[in-house]
Amino acid sequence: MFSRAILLAATLIWPATLVAQTQGAPLALEAKIPLGEVSGRIDHLAVDLKRQRLFVAELGNDTLGVVDLAVGKVLRTITGLKEPQGVAYVGFADSVYVANGGDGSVRMRRGEDLAPIGRIELGDDADNVRVDMARNKVLVGYGKGALAIIDPATRTKAADIRLKGHPEGFQIDETGTQVFVNVPDAPDIEAVELATGAKRSLPTDSLRSNFPMAIDAEAHRVLVVFRSPPTLMALSSQDGRVAAKLETCGDADDVFVDAKRRRVYVSCGEGVVDVLEQREAGYARLARVPTVSGARTSLFVPELDRLFVAVRARSSEPAAIWVFRPA
Repeated sequence: MFSRAILLAATLIWPATLVAQTQGAPLALEAKIPLGEVSGRIDHLAVDLKRQRLFVAELGNDTLGVVDLAVGKVLRTITGLKEPQGVAYVGFADSVYVANGGDGSVRMRRGEDLAPIGRIELGDDADNVRVDMARNKVLVGYGKGALAIIDPATRTKAADIRLKGHPEGFQIDETGTQVFVNVPDAPDIEAVELATGAKRSLPTDSLRSNFPMAIDAEAHRVLVVFRSPPTLMALSSQDGRVAAKLETCGDADDVFVDAKRRRVYVSCGEGVVDVLEQREAGYARLARVPTVSGARTSLFVPELDRLFVAVRARSSEPAAIWVFRPA
């Protein structure tokens, strides 16, 4: 749970119009945490629950922001990166992995003091990062079509999973046996058996630009959000069958499942978060919660019961993390 310091700060920095818009909505704006002098695009987020730290890949700024959630302020800004895109906290290795699109490197830092502990050169466009808890590995999408399998014990690349094109959003399924990968350039959704490397394709129904992805573990579904046209499609993680489709907000870059409330959150660059509710017949929109134009990336943390939305600097808004509480 957040400290009283964050809640007090929130009362001082909420804009009245936005408070009015979020009151009574399924997501209530609880706080804004300023990121300081951060310019340009902000990409993905990760959390170290033990230390209550939020990591922010500040792509346009070539920095990694480290936010102390207990006090609601930036603890540290790590410089010297090259277009950081993906970031993950690896609990079993107590380390932070940062994938850099600008030089294709994966930089590793120790969790406790954030000191650098390693670097792997993947060669080109290192992007999203996921943790394979079942095998104690880290997966990083990169290049013209591959997932690098990294061994945190040796801090080296152990193998590659080859794909049809550059991977965008990807997720390991609820059984820990498959990884589903959005490959928008193909266009395709590839499903790969982690044990054998066997691959199959899932239907895209002629939709294009599939970027964000989430796993609905309870429903055994893969949720894929397309940008053209803006659509959420739910597929069975077992047989690939299309279970449901629904129009969403535009320019989506992250999607998350709130299992507690049977909801889905889609954060979009058009300046909204779509809140969807799972129903027997599919999904229905509960609300479209306003944010800021360009705020595409987010992170829902079930353990904290909060949705963090990354807001890039605009003329009327400084760069910040907006904290939403599900209502």
